[in-house]
Amino acid sequence: MTSTAEPFSARSWLFAPGDSERKMEKAAAGPADIVLLDLEDAVAEEGKPKSRAMISSFLADRSPEERGRLWVRINPLDGVHALADLAAVIPAGPGGIMLPKARGRADVELLDHYLSALEVSAGRERGSTKVIVLVTETAEGMFTTGTYQGAPRMVAMTWGAEDLADSVGASENRNPDGSYGFTYELARSLCLLGAAAAGVAPVETIQGDFRDVEGLRKRAERVRRDGYRGMLAIHPAQVDVINAAFTPTEQELAAAQEIVDLFAARPGVGAIGHRGAMLDRPHLARAQELLASGGRA
Repeated sequence: MTSTAEPFSARSWLFAPGDSERKMEKAAAGPADIVLLDLEDAVAEEGKPKSRAMISSFLADRSPEERGRLWVRINPLDGVHALADLAAVIPAGPGGIMLPKARGRADVELLDHYLSALEVSAGRERGSTKVIVLVTETAEGMFTTGTYQGAPRMVAMTWGAEDLADSVGASENRNPDGSYGFTYELARSLCLLGAAAAGVAPVETIQGDFRDVEGLRKRAERVRRDGYRGMLAIHPAQVDVINAAFTPTEQELAAAQEIVDLFAARPGVGAIGHRGAMLDRPHLARAQELLASGGRA
């Protein structure tokens, strides 16, 4: 099976614990582009069977349109829970699956086989379940971030810093000023580069302090300038900030449209002088992408 071909975009990805119907209801009723019903870190070992049933029931009670934005984070493929997670939730038709602790492309291919069998068994269209992959949560995964081009079903890629710290035996992943240490900034860069190579959306990792709204805004705006297209959230209060940060402003859209119009008026020209600078084809490509993300032709 080939990778998903249609364009995919989501600004905010909000986690909701799979063992709390109240929190899942609140997340689903809010403005998050994607709600991630969590069976992994948010659920204790002994609570996973009950949470699978809760998520399955929660999904089954929604319309197909609603389920499109309701995704499930399963447990890692090399553990004892992943197959049971998938068997419980895929018949209920989630919009997608988050694969944690991915070790490389082979994990996505294995997940595709599982999903295909379960979709066919449940009478669902084969290939209808999309996938976002967490690519830097293990030391091994750091070395494979560039291997995902053409991976089946994958529409987005994100990264994690907490599990990576555990994987390498670090006591801390932050510098004294609160910024990420070198290894974790490297993980962010490798995720961005891997997503670009694979042609999928790069998604920034969480901000743990949900009360620091201003810090979240600054960080989201910064990573968007770097190339990220969305961000994970752990609290509903973060969603509006993330949505705003990853939505192009009218000024940005107007500037991009001006660049597109300049090149359209001079077809075949490779570079154009504009406002004291030279614009070339990469500037045009970025302007066109910005307009597309803002819903303009």
